Amino acid sequence: MAGNRHDARIHQTWINSDRSVPTRFVKPFVRFTQISASSGIVLLVATVVALIWANGPFGDTYTEFWDAHLEINLGPLHFDESLKHFVNDGLMVIFFFVVGLEIKRELVVGDLKDRKQAALPAIAAIGGMVFPALIFFVFVAGEGGEAMRGWGIPMATDIAFSIGIISLLGSRVSAGAKLFLLALAIADDIGAIAVIAIFYTSDLSFAFLLAALIGLGLVYVAQRVGIRAIGFYWVLGITVWFFVLESGVHATLAGVALGLLTPVQAWYSDAEYVQRSRWILDRYDMESTAPSHRERVDASALTLSAVAKESVSPLDRLETSLHPWSSFLIVPIFALANAGVRIVDVDLYEAATSPVALGVTFGLLVGKMVGITLATWIAVRTGVGKLPRRTGWRQVLGLAAIAGIGFTVSLFITELAYEGPPFVDQAKIGIFIGSGLAGFIGYSLLRTSKTPEEELAAGRERLGLDDPAATETAPAT
Repeated sequence: MAGNRHDARIHQTWINSDRSVPTRFVKPFVRFTQISASSGIVLLVATVVALIWANGPFGDTYTEFWDAHLEINLGPLHFDESLKHFVNDGLMVIFFFVVGLEIKRELVVGDLKDRKQAALPAIAAIGGMVFPALIFFVFVAGEGGEAMRGWGIPMATDIAFSIGIISLLGSRVSAGAKLFLLALAIADDIGAIAVIAIFYTSDLSFAFLLAALIGLGLVYVAQRVGIRAIGFYWVLGITVWFFVLESGVHATLAGVALGLLTPVQAWYSDAEYVQRSRWILDRYDMESTAPSHRERVDASALTLSAVAKESVSPLDRLETSLHPWSSFLIVPIFALANAGVRIVDVDLYEAATSPVALGVTFGLLVGKMVGITLATWIAVRTGVGKLPRRTGWRQVLGLAAIAGIGFTVSLFITELAYEGPPFVDQAKIGIFIGSGLAGFIGYSLLRTSKTPEEELAAGRERLGLDDPAATETAPAT
């Protein structure tokens, strides 16, 4: 869904019209949904492998492997944590960096740029976060203590699985409805990041936090003065990540902050790119017949390559290069490290009916459906927002159910909320059940809904417009 600059008409019409979305937006969006659909399959496979590994004959090796310590020294930076913590605190920074890039693009040039266009998915996302948390509190109120810390678990929406299911429905879901779900999931990510930053932060070290803020300030200043070397930002970014890790704020938030600081505009405008490219190509034509032209042609080609590179925004370049790694490697590794619930050692019925598991299950399933649908209805009734074209309330309910697939971020928050068994296992079981049921119900609702073409045909039939006799007797115009 990456695009360098979205035409302003996209933001004004994507809710009202499917045909008005320009090709320069549709093609990247289709490419994004295809990656998300494929990555959802890889994520599901990784989850199944983790469950089989944790519950198979060699189940003990699962915990032993992920608890093995990993030590990394990069000059003054020293990292000594378990392999699981390296995945959660290290590799997942790239995942959250990509999330930060997506949020930055949507806020600057995407569907969240215009407040009126962003109102409906933003309000829907708020409803989809508040109601799951309230339902969780209802189930866990009698437990108190540590059990209550999991209220943020059912608030999340997994983009990969959600878009993956939507892609299976093809044309039965309008482009406007797909964009609504995508914008809702992005707004949901913003809420989840805020929850992690505010409520799941350990004791703060203000010295390291200040150092991290200074590092982020240096990133901003370097961009303003025109430093373009990507290696410089990698070094600075890793340093910021280490300071955030040591500060007590969860290290993945460094990825979000760096993503939000990434420039969304290219160094050269479209007109400058065309002008400079033509000038270089004209020189190429002249140099190709000159003596010793090989070196000059090579220099021209390198210059043209540099111009082409700087005509794409850093945000688009980074997202294009990192999104496949995040979707097909990092997130599956995260699932492999965190989804391995050892159910052979627990009473599955007792764990699944525990207050924590029920709170997560019904929070994801009922909380998302009720919260998103009710918030959307209120926004539409009050005139704050408008439903996407060719999208009815049955489709909204189906999209709200699919938003209840909380998998990746829900598992992530589980590891932050609880120290270990039994609550971690209960919450993960609730995530599996709630996400699975939400996906099934959402798919069923959307699959059995009439497509826009079927609704049009039914309307024509009710009006008798497809009746040959009615056509013959219809007055001439």
